[in-house]
Parts: sequence; structure tokens; C-alpha cells
Amino acid sequence: MSESAVDEATDVFMHHRELLFGLVYNMLGSVTDTEDVLQETWLSWSGRGTDGVDNPRAYLVRIAVNHALQRRASITRRRETYVGPWLPEPLVADDPGTDDPAVRTESVSLAMLVVLESLTPLERAVFVLHEVFGYAHTEIADIIERSPAAVRQLAHRARRHVHARRPRYRAHPRVRREATERFVQAALGGDIAELMEILAPDVTVWTDSGGNRKPAGLRPVRGRDKAVRLLHSYAQRDGARHRDLDLRYRRVNGDDAAVLFDGDSPYAVMVMDLSPDGDRISGIYVVTNPDKLTHVHKEAA
Repeated sequence: MSESAVDEATDVFMHHRELLFGLVYNMLGSVTDTEDVLQETWLSWSGRGTDGVDNPRAYLVRIAVNHALQRRASITRRRETYVGPWLPEPLVADDPGTDDPAVRTESVSLAMLVVLESLTPLERAVFVLHEVFGYAHTEIADIIERSPAAVRQLAHRARRHVHARRPRYRAHPRVRREATERFVQAALGGDIAELMEILAPDVTVWTDSGGNRKPAGLRPVRGRDKAVRLLHSYAQRDGARHRDLDLRYRRVNGDDAAVLFDGDSPYAVMVMDLSPDGDRISGIYVVTNPDKLTHVHKEAA
């Protein structure tokens, strides 16, 4: 390819990169793997060039989605040997007021990404393309090389499964922020009475450390009493440690959340999911695995 052709291919790719990042991340739940897939997509695209491509956007989406489907196999293998609960790699805005493209294009919450992990790779691809990005079933059929009828069947199964596990509800940002701040203060302070008040009876606590940090558990903790005991014991054991951590409130996967820093290094990302009535916390997602926090920065660049 000539230099001008490479420049044209680069411009087209960068124009669509934000869309491709959102699609692939929602399919994989990993920033690192998403970046790798985008690199693979770029190599495929730059080797092909723009000549004869009537719809570059559709062509790039097809390449990226199929590379992402191939990448799912390696992610699945890694998860088979993963220590403890697995959570998606959080997308954290560098600053509360920033318009970070990676976070802006991501419209699926961390809690929803956990639900999407239970879908097959094809079901998840169809759900993301149709429900999140608004692609028609006929367009998706061309992307994943299936018939429209097969795509509709995949979409039906995925939608039924997701809605059964996660009702259509999204708390007002102010309500979510208040609940997050209230929980963090109670959890780090070991306030049992406040935790009992704010946690839903069927709350589930996920702690993803990859076996590298505390709190660590081999499975999610379910039920308010068990959750309170876990959080209280952690606060008692590491109370002094908590006082040395720097707490910041950031947008994580589009929702208000808490990020703890040890000096300039990220220590934990804490995301709360609210019950449908919005007055209790039904899910707590804590990511402390340092391998999943490499993209988290204390200050905006």
C-alpha cells in the first residue's frame, strides 16, 4: 500500500475506533483484551485497505466482532484457572467531570456485564449489537455470518435470559451516588447498623482479587447477614490500612462508584447495584486484582 493509502486507512479506523472499542469491550469485559482485538482489527484492516470497500464502518465492525468471538476462547480458558469470583475489568473515568470516550461509549453497567457472562459468545454478540448498539437482525446476520432467522433466535434467548436475571431498571444518578457514599462510609467504618439498613436481604458481594489481594473469597457471598459479617471483619482487620487509602468517587462503566488508591496506585474499585425500588443495595462488586486496574489512574492525564 502507498503512504497515502495507509494514511486513509488509518483515518477511517480512528474515526470508528470509539464504536469498535465499545462493541468489543461489551463482548469481552476486558480492556486489555479489547485493546488486543482492536490491534488485530487494525492489522486486518490496514492489510486490506479501503479500495473497494463501500461501507468501511460495516466492514470494520464485522472484522472486530469476529476477532472478539475468537478471543472469547482464550478468555474462557483463563477463567477456568482463575482464583475466586471473576468480574469484568472496570472502565473508570480519569476524572468525574471528564468526557472520557471509552467510558462515554460504554452503556452497559458492571452488573449487566456480569449477567452477560452467562450467555454464549454468539448470544452475547447478538445482544450487544442489537440491544446496546441498535443493529437490526439482518445487519447482525451479515456480521456474524448467520441467517436472520438464526439471529432472531439467538436474540430471543439472550434477551429472555438477561431480563430474567436483571429487570429493566436504572436508578437515578443522584440516588446511586448517595447510596454509594453511604455504603462506603459504613463499610470502611465498620458500621454494622448502617450496613444492615442499606443492604437488601438478598444482597450479593463479589470480590475479585485473582488471589492477589484481600478481601478474597472463592465464591460470592450471598445474604445480608453474611455480607455484613464479611464487611465488618474486613473493616476490623484492616481499619488502619483503610485510613491510609485515598477515596475518590468516579464514574465506572457509566455509574457512580468508589475507587480506592494506595498512594498513586489503584487499590480497589467498588461498584454498587441497587434493588428495583432503588432504596437498598442488592449487589456489591469489588475489584482488587491489580491486573484489572492497570488502566485506572489517580489523576487525569
